[in-house]
Amino acid sequence: MASEAVMIRRSCRRSALLLARNRLNCSFITSKMRMSHVYQPLLIRALVNAGGAATLRQLAQVFIREDESRPVYYRERIKAMPVRVLRKHGVVDQRGELITPAVPKLSLEQKAHIKVLCEKKLQEYVQKRGIGIWNYRMLDESPVPDSLYYEVMTDSGGRCRLCGATKKDRPLQIDHIKPRWKGGKTVRENLQVLCDKCNRAKSNRDETDFWKSNKESPVFGCPFCPGQVEDRVVEALGTVLAIEDKYPVTAGHLLIIPRRHTPDYFTMHAVEKEDTDALIRILRKRAMERDSSIAGFNIGTNCGASAGQTIFHAHIHLIPRREGDTDRPRGGVRGVIRQKMSY
Repeated sequence: MASEAVMIRRSCRRSALLLARNRLNCSFITSKMRMSHVYQPLLIRALVNAGGAATLRQLAQVFIREDESRPVYYRERIKAMPVRVLRKHGVVDQRGELITPAVPKLSLEQKAHIKVLCEKKLQEYVQKRGIGIWNYRMLDESPVPDSLYYEVMTDSGGRCRLCGATKKDRPLQIDHIKPRWKGGKTVRENLQVLCDKCNRAKSNRDETDFWKSNKESPVFGCPFCPGQVEDRVVEALGTVLAIEDKYPVTAGHLLIIPRRHTPDYFTMHAVEKEDTDALIRILRKRAMERDSSIAGFNIGTNCGASAGQTIFHAHIHLIPRREGDTDRPRGGVRGVIRQKMSY
């Protein structure tokens, strides 16, 4: 009886201890847990689901299942290489997101034969290369440490290195200049601040270092660089501004210029060109709503001195046209060479 009483007391103490620990865990989760990622609650939940114990490999498998970036990564990789190659050779067909064998109806024997052949190829390759076949996944994927995040943000002035957006405009992200899947590391010289829009446009195949390409802006003496045009800005959108032309061809003549210094249209980044196109549409609509006499527009840019460029900071002209503003409008921009305007 005495031994049974001792066992009961021990059991009660263990239960009380477990209950206290459970309360401590719940308290930590609800009030003390500080998160820079989803890892902590994910690990705790995985341990509970596993019955209280799991190996590191088992936990890694749980994290992989939860990581939505993996399907996105492999979707792009599959589309870029195996699907493209197999389509070229007539092995598979693609309709949007759907991939099918080029010969959809296979007998049981044919399916078995194909699977055996594929398995043989897989085994031969794995035996030859080993775990090295997955090297592109064994990369530096550590999150950016808080101290490094702060340093990069501070150096950028809290602005996107491409378009100049702040966190008030759109979310800012730390971008790896050389993508991680290409071996890029989480080190200061490989990091830059981009807003979510510019980061998506850059993609993980581009290695443009906007830190270096934007360092020269503004250029001393350039009349279109920051600090020189603020009093002339009529509209702004992302990476570009619209200013009034000092020597207008017609009333309402505007120039669309990138915020950063870049010589001409051909050196503008894709995001800058996208924003230029969007801003031109906005300005056109606004001009036509305000002035019913506008009947058309000329849109153009000069690239190089021989093409008439005098200010070597990219700028695109938006020139409203009205009936009768010239005797012979036929030919439009062909008038850059006068004798070629009429045809």
